[in-house]
Formats: sequence, structure tokens, C-alpha cells
Amino acid sequence: MTNSDKHLIITIGRQYGSGGREIGQHLSAALSIPFYDKDILRMNSQESGLKESYFYLADEKAGDRLLYRIINSLKPELTQPSFGSDLVSSDNLFRFQSTVIRKLAAEESCILIGRCADYVLEGTEGINLVRIFLYADLDYRIRRITRLGYYDSSDVVKNIKRMDKERRDYYRYYTGRSWEHPGNYDLTVNTASLDIDDTVALITHYLELKGYL
Repeated sequence: MTNSDKHLIITIGRQYGSGGREIGQHLSAALSIPFYDKDILRMNSQESGLKESYFYLADEKAGDRLLYRIINSLKPELTQPSFGSDLVSSDNLFRFQSTVIRKLAAEESCILIGRCADYVLEGTEGINLVRIFLYADLDYRIRRITRLGYYDSSDVVKNIKRMDKERRDYYRYYTGRSWEHPGNYDLTVNTASLDIDDTVALITHYLELKGYL
């Protein structure tokens, strides 16, 4: 099976405010492949039969045993989800989500943002997995989030740091790895130094060099 015969799965990790969602959407249009972000939460609900709100509450947040896992260097379990007494536990919700991510990768080429998709799909046969991480300096992210108007200007920095911490802890909890370590990714991009179109062009060129397009 050649690279061109395999599904192209692009995972995007991103610091809050670095433009991950917007870049993912533009990359999706450029490559004509689907882009999945919070759509996955609806699919999780359909897969499990649980209310979508359960998955929203747990979305990209670590479980309640983070310190225990760090101290004991425990590895996460990517087993099948349970329909038992732990049905709505954070770990079990993550297992439902991982099942959905693996099904999407098996069915079609696509772009998946966050949710440890790079780890969940690691070693999967029949796909070309490209792991991307987007970052930017704090000043750039402050300007971008302020411009988008998500928070009062006095709360922007606090919320950027809060979201980064949630994503960092979540990734550590479920993968045992450092979220921002470049060794976990194939390509890291400083979005403060490129506009959206140039970032998409850079990623596309990388995919061409690797023979995926």
C-alpha cells in the first residue's frame, strides 16, 4: 500500500489563541477533507447513548487522578469503553471519544483538532498520520483573543493561561507525555510569524514533500 492509498489523518494540537480552529478549517478547505472539532462531542454522544453535555463537561480536561498518574508514571488505558458503573467517568468518556476518533480515521482522510488524537491514532495501520502543533508568543495570543472578544480585556491573559493549563494537564493525563514537547509532533508552526494562508501553504508543502498529496 503506497502513501497515496492510505487515509491522510492530520492532528492539530494548539496553544489557546494560536488560531488552531481557523487554520484547521482553512486547511480542510484547501485539501477538501473534513475537519472535526466539537463535532466529535456529538458523535461521542451518538456512540455511547449518553447526553452530549457529559462530553462537553469533560472536553479536553484531565480526570481527577492527574497527580496520582504523574507520581506513579501510569500509562493511560486505550481499552474499549465500559457500560458499567464507571459509564460517565472521565476515563470512560475518553474511551468513547477514542473509539470515535479511530472510526473516523478508518473511514476517511480528515483533520482532527486536539483531544489527544495524535496519541490515540499512534501506530494505526493504513493511515498517514501527520501530527502538527501550533503555538505563538503570549502577546500575539492576547491580541488575537482580545480582537475576537471572547472575554473582557482584563480577563484575557487569565483565560489564555487557564486554557493552556487545561490542555496541558489533559494531554499529560491521557498520554503520559508533555503537550508542548516538539518531539511529539512531525511539524510545529509559530502562527505569530505567518498569516493563516501562509500557515496552510506551509503545511501543504510539508505534506507534498512527504508524498502524502
